Formats: sequence, structure tokens, C-alpha cells
Amino acid sequence: MGSLFAELARQAANSARREVETYTREIPEFASLDADTRARAETLEYAVWLRRRTIELSPDNSALTASDLADIASMGEVRGGSGMSLESRQEVLRLHTALMLREINEAVEAQRGGGAQELLRMMSWFAPQGERGIAAYCQGFVTALSRRLPYVEQVSLLARTLLAHDPLAAELASAVGMELPGSFAVTVIRVPHGAGGHHGPEREVEALVKTHRVPMVWCPAGDGGGELIALIPDADADTGTGTGTGTGTGTGTGTGINADVNAGAPPRAQTVTGRAPDHLPGLVFDPVPGLALDLVRDFAGAVGRPCAAGTATAPLAELADALEGARRISRATPLRRAPARLRPHTAADVFVELAVVDVPFVDSWLATVARHLEPGPDLVLTLDAYYHHDMDRGATAAALNVHPRTLDYRLRRVRDLTGLAPGSTRGVRVLSAAVTRHLAVR
Repeated sequence: MGSLFAELARQAANSARREVETYTREIPEFASLDADTRARAETLEYAVWLRRRTIELSPDNSALTASDLADIASMGEVRGGSGMSLESRQEVLRLHTALMLREINEAVEAQRGGGAQELLRMMSWFAPQGERGIAAYCQGFVTALSRRLPYVEQVSLLARTLLAHDPLAAELASAVGMELPGSFAVTVIRVPHGAGGHHGPEREVEALVKTHRVPMVWCPAGDGGGELIALIPDADADTGTGTGTGTGTGTGTGTGINADVNAGAPPRAQTVTGRAPDHLPGLVFDPVPGLALDLVRDFAGAVGRPCAAGTATAPLAELADALEGARRISRATPLRRAPARLRPHTAADVFVELAVVDVPFVDSWLATVARHLEPGPDLVLTLDAYYHHDMDRGATAAALNVHPRTLDYRLRRVRDLTGLAPGSTRGVRVLSAAVTRHLAVR
């Protein structure tokens, strides 16, 4: 054994004690080790063993054995069974790696710059075997979680780990029987505060998990409101048949969905694309996965509250950015209540509103325009239907269940109150944005 490895062996016990002390000081869940001498001794024994195995195997670049990996997995299982949080587990792995690298550096310095070849051997072993060790630790951690947590909570953890790009996600997906595609359509369903009671839709979410079997997590925000975040597998991206994916920049490069329920709605399509024009050169409209539409409609029908949703597609490594984009779209998308008709919104539908949200004085001005419509009758909903049906009088009147002359009266009333003709270029620009913002924040 060379001098570098001899120095590491000499310092193994002290290094292990320093690691345990660091855990106790920096991770709240390890604070109990100060009082629990048995648990502290076991943690210290494991830390010493792991260092000695590293020193034994790395000189010859020998791999961790099946028995080694089983021992590492058993420690992960102990941590998972103790109730350790995902954040603390990640912090344990980070601290362990950082301390091991520090110990190697200190050993090199103790050799006064010598042992370059030994250092190269050590580092060439450390990276690949470290990955195998982390995978075994995660496997044991998930084994304990699968025994300790209900299925719905395991699925919730899977959603969180995917959004955090945590390597634990692969093991969690296997445990709950879900496959991980190359990309997801991250869908945020927004339920505003005070939207029908003080209880959250936990039971409805549990039913959705069992029905749709996709990663999802409910994030309460008080007073019955909150967000349901669902990760819908992007089948088109895996098969190469899709028309495009979001950039994951969080700037609205996805789609929005109005969460309305209509018992008389047409059969659910597998993929719903943006409204015409669909094939302009240089423009690509993200498709809305059929499963996303099904899930939003089922959720809205179950909770019976106004809600809106946004969707943005991204590869696994960029899901956090996609979440930000989907969240922004959901906040710019009008809230709907059953039994209004379900329809998808693309980023092209709400790009004006996405920009307006970040310009408070413009947003305030649009709110003033919407307030001028309050004398009615039902002018906001009339304009919403009018623009939804591309200003087709017959279709709009049928959707509102009014006579075309009644619709004409309402449109004249809008012009009288605002000075804007709903069918004019300026009227479309101002009134459509004002109505959409009003329905999104009501």
C-alpha cells in the first residue's frame, strides 16, 4: 500500500469521528446521536468501515462487492426507516462526499505534494464506485419508505424528487410501479384561496393517483386553495411523433388548460394542439397530452371548484424550470367553474397576459377596463364567449343560450361603457386581455 493510502488508513478513525460530529451539528435529525450512544456508535462504525473498504479497494481499482453494496443499502434502509427526510438524506450524501474529498486532499498535503499516481488511482476509483454506493444507499432508503408510507405519499415523494432532479427518483419510480420517460409535461392545476371551504382536496388527489398513476403532489396554500402538480409522461417525445417540447425556461413555453367540466363534452382526444393557425412557418405549438386533459377534467369535476391549469414540457433535467413555466401559465389562465366547456390554452393564447402580470401599471389599467364592464348585463362572460368563438355571433349566442339580438345589445353596451368596439382591432387587443386577466384573478 502506497504512502497516500497509508495516510488515509492512519486517519480513518479520526475522519469517521469528524463525519459523525458534522452530521450531528448540521443535520437536525442527527442531533439525537448526542444522547443515543448506541446509535452514535453504529454510525461511527459504519463511517470507519466505509473508509477502510475505500482504502482496500481503490489501490487496485477493485469494485465494491455485492456484499459491500448490501451493507450500504442496509444503512440507507435504517435511515429511511427512522423517518429521515429527503432533504436530510441528500445532505448526508453531500456531506459524506465533501468530507471524503477533504480527507484525500489532507492526505496529499501530508505527503508534501507526493503520491500523484496514487491520487489519480484513488480519484479514478472514487467517482464510479461512489455512484454505485449512492445507488445502493438510495435503494435501501426507498425499501424502508415503501414499508413505512402509504402509496399516495410515495407517489408524492416521487413527484418531488423528479422536480428536484434527485437520483432517488429512479428507485421511487420502481417502487411504485411507474416508468420514467425522457420528458414530462409538468401540469399545475391552480385552486384559488377560499374556493369552496377550508379543507383541501386530499381525497380527490388520492383517487386521481390511483386512476391515472402518474407522479403528482398537492401543495396546499391555506383556506382550501393550493396547487396540484402532476407530471404527465410525454409520450410524443419518446416516440418522436410530437410537434415540439417546451424549452423549460419558465417563460411560458408550454400550454394552459381551463379546468372546466362539461358532461356533454366530446370524447377525449389523445392529443390536443393549439388552435389555428397550426402550421405557420417557424411557429410550433406544444401539444397537450390527452392524459393531461383527462386528469384536469377529472380533478375539476371531483373538487367542484373554479380552477385553472398550465402545462410546460421539458426533459428530466429541466423539470424545475418547466414547473415555473406551468405555474406562471396557470396564474394567467382564466379560472373556470363546471359545467363550462373544457378547452386547452396554449402559451400563444395567454402570452399577452403572461407579460402583463410583470407590468403592474398595465395590469392595473386592464383591471380598470374590466370594472367598467360591471354594470352588465354579464358583459365579462359575454366577451369571454365572444372571443372564445372567434367573434362568431351565432356560435357565441348559442353558447350563451341567448338570442343573437341580445348578444348584439350586449356588445353595443360594451362599446358604450368602454368606448371600445369589441370587434375592432383595438377592442380585441384591450378587451380580450382585460377579460382574461379578470377571470384569472377573480
